[in-house]
Amino acid sequence: MKIYATYNIKGGVGKTSTAVNLAYLAGAAGRRTLLWDLDPQGAATYVFRVRPRVRGGSRALVTGRQPVDDAVKATDFDNLDLLPADFSYRNMDLDLDDAKRRKRRLHDLLAGLAADYDVAFLDCPPGVSLVSENIVRAADVLLVPLIPTTLSLRTYAQLTRFVADAPRPRPEIIAIFSMVDRRKRLHREVIEAAHDGTGRFAETVIPSMTLVEQMAEQRAPVPVFAPTARITRCYQQLWSEVGEDSAPA
Repeated sequence: MKIYATYNIKGGVGKTSTAVNLAYLAGAAGRRTLLWDLDPQGAATYVFRVRPRVRGGSRALVTGRQPVDDAVKATDFDNLDLLPADFSYRNMDLDLDDAKRRKRRLHDLLAGLAADYDVAFLDCPPGVSLVSENIVRAADVLLVPLIPTTLSLRTYAQLTRFVADAPRPRPEIIAIFSMVDRRKRLHREVIEAAHDGTGRFAETVIPSMTLVEQMAEQRAPVPVFAPTARITRCYQQLWSEVGEDSAPA
């Protein structure tokens, strides 16, 4: 099972929309796909019309009192399951701090699901925390949505240093420019400069479009309610770019 985490220190950069749409596309392509909504706000859980509740909450999952596979819910889409958010995830740092292998607990929980899925997505809360350290240990790839601004690049540099300080093996980092408005000179210049620098930046950029905001109204991924839209093609291209080696065995 290959594990992707949509993660950034900053909030409001498109982590959930990236996770939801790529997870849907992975499932539609025949991958047995799991999406774990780790954000206590539960936006991904809401989009997939699942109740944001895990029996026993975060502590039950972390301690093993609630088997992780029992918490998984089906979605309305083939090959796509959801491990829903729970508001108690706001305390997950504290729960992990009390656990054995506290920096690898999420890795261990996901390892128990590896036989059931080809690919997993972690929709991660923003910030730097013990949850973040677990995410870095668990993920094979960090997908890092960035708004193309100077401050976003500064935060991205902080994130790469954070990952560089983690023990090996470290995840691959792929930055993705999101909410892009090419009419803005700053957006164009930041994207051009980033592609000429170090680090891996996805060639595909995700434009700023109201259809992404409509996911909450439609309660579905963009390809479901706007299959021919430009934004759908962008997400399809992005998944082709970052997920080409995630085919079923």
